[in-house]
Amino acid sequence: MLAKVFSASNYGLKAIDIEVEVNVAEKGFPGFGMVGMASKAVEEARERVRTAINNSGFEFPVAKITVNLAPADLPKEGSRYDLPIAMGILEASGQVELPSEKSYFYGELSLDGGLRHTKGVFLLAVLAKEKRVKNIFVPRLCANEASVIQGINVYPVDSLKSLVSHLKGNRKIDKLLTVKRQELMGQIRPEFDFSEIVGQEQAKRAMEIVATGGHNIFLMGPPGSGKTMLSRAMPGIMPDLSEKESLEVTKIFSITGNIPAGASLVRKRPFRSPHHTTSMVGLIGGSSNPKPGEVSLAHRGVLFLDEFPEFSRGSLEALRQPLEDGRVTISRASGTVTFPANFILVAAANPCPCGFMGDPKHECKCSIYQINRYQKKLSGPIMDRIDLHLNVPAVDVNKLMADKNSRQREKSADIKKRVVAGRKIQQKRFDGIDGVFCNADMKNRHIKKFAMLSPKANLLLKQAVNKYALSTRTYFRLIKVSRTIADLEASLDIKDRHVAEALQYRIRLDN
Repeated sequence: MLAKVFSASNYGLKAIDIEVEVNVAEKGFPGFGMVGMASKAVEEARERVRTAINNSGFEFPVAKITVNLAPADLPKEGSRYDLPIAMGILEASGQVELPSEKSYFYGELSLDGGLRHTKGVFLLAVLAKEKRVKNIFVPRLCANEASVIQGINVYPVDSLKSLVSHLKGNRKIDKLLTVKRQELMGQIRPEFDFSEIVGQEQAKRAMEIVATGGHNIFLMGPPGSGKTMLSRAMPGIMPDLSEKESLEVTKIFSITGNIPAGASLVRKRPFRSPHHTTSMVGLIGGSSNPKPGEVSLAHRGVLFLDEFPEFSRGSLEALRQPLEDGRVTISRASGTVTFPANFILVAAANPCPCGFMGDPKHECKCSIYQINRYQKKLSGPIMDRIDLHLNVPAVDVNKLMADKNSRQREKSADIKKRVVAGRKIQQKRFDGIDGVFCNADMKNRHIKKFAMLSPKANLLLKQAVNKYALSTRTYFRLIKVSRTIADLEASLDIKDRHVAEALQYRIRLDN
């Protein structure tokens, strides 16, 4: 007997219809074969499904079982096909009758018949909405991911046994109540607050500019100067995720399995801090079936790369496309996938391998060769794509001892108010312009229209470009940063003082 069960496969950030065909033949030698470009993890479903069916109190047919995952030319990965294969076997052997209307079955089985947390449920729900499929059966642990999608019935399944009981009408599974996305959105308390950071007023100001305009920043300073703390406090001053941004981030987190059990929408700005030993595939994304990397997991949030020069040269050079375009395109034999990667890069480095070059209280033990070799790891094109360059000095111990009251320091919530006000000005300015949400997204044609320089500001910028031999890219990035500083003052035109401050964050000490 032949049974057909519907499920889904994930490719990039899209779910694709998969038809699981199960044939249980009375003739022929007993066996369990699987076709349809199944990966090793999918082929191992044979043992999981067999054991789960037996341990759930059902009969595993002693017959020739053939499972076809269609379309056959699409690679299948993961353990999400366990449940549809098991349901296909039970229907083909006459032990259960599946719904007459098209429904999706999705989830990994444990050996006792229970359903485990399975990544990609949010994308399945989006597919069901697009295909007008009313019912989806998914593991209870990740069912909340789908509860924010209107117009579908989400059934949280605990086990294979409970699902069969539901389909037979013996004990119904209550479908999840749909949650309005607007109700989930709201303010999130930051993990780190700027009031916890002693000193570093210039660095805090730079971070405020970065958060307002969506710019990238490079922090250089000795160990313990506060670079990591500044970076971790960054999401706390950024505007809350909009509903559209939250859906974008949730898709990425769902496909990579980064949504915790029981959670639904991602509400916090992502903060990713990969170690410098992370491979290029781990950072940018890739593999045979392309998956998002750290740059995509940081979409709409912050990507913090500590020990920036220690990352492999290939990984650093691969950052060019996402820094320039806000997305990553990965080409493989099976096709081309584009992942969003619109993030704020916060890169941090020591001035030398030991970290104490130029420190008045610590002796640098590095040779000139070691220092040059360390600093040359960062190529000109990469540094050119970073808008703000800032030296973060060590905080004097006397200031640490004297400053014991954090209440007197400005809190992240106060800084955030100014950032949000600046972002609202930009939203109004770029309303109706596709792909431009903040000043950092502006193209050259937008700069000519929206970033008008006063005569004094224009003269100052021209002098700086000539004196420091700045590139064309740097010239336009300086204007973008100046536009952001002007927005923080709610100034219509860019004044010379705005350009002067932008130059402070761009002209490094080695110039």
